[in-house]
Amino acid sequence: MLPYCLVFLLALLAARPAQAQNTVANYAFGRPGTASYEHFSFWTKDGQRYTMQYSYGADRRDATLRYAGPATVGGQPSFKVQFANGRVLYLTPSGTQLRVATSPTAAPKAFTWEYEGPVNGVGTACSVCTPNAAAAMQLVRAHYLK
Repeated sequence: MLPYCLVFLLALLAARPAQAQNTVANYAFGRPGTASYEHFSFWTKDGQRYTMQYSYGADRRDATLRYAGPATVGGQPSFKVQFANGRVLYLTPSGTQLRVATSPTAAPKAFTWEYEGPVNGVGTACSVCTPNAAAAMQLVRAHYLK
């Protein structure tokens, strides 16, 4: 027979709502800390597309993006994102890269998965970040190409 306090604790844990599962795929172009640096974060929450962030420059100025729907660029499945000022970008998954263009016919920039976590044991682990380029691309394809 279980002690009363253990029974109470088990009942409390069973009644607690499940924690939301968040996952993020990060992509970057350029080198962090430089003026040419650009970064996208694609978030899911409980298995659904959630939010997107864009940051740029040496001081990582931030902007929240709006999902603007599916698109086709060069015959490839793509999706659009929109800034608050109305500017639209076209994003096309290609292998493990994310090609980003200002229009369906513009030359794209190739963004690559950006690792967020400790290097040689130094730094903080990112528990919600995709662990590799393949997992990041899987997240983008599954949740943002729809």
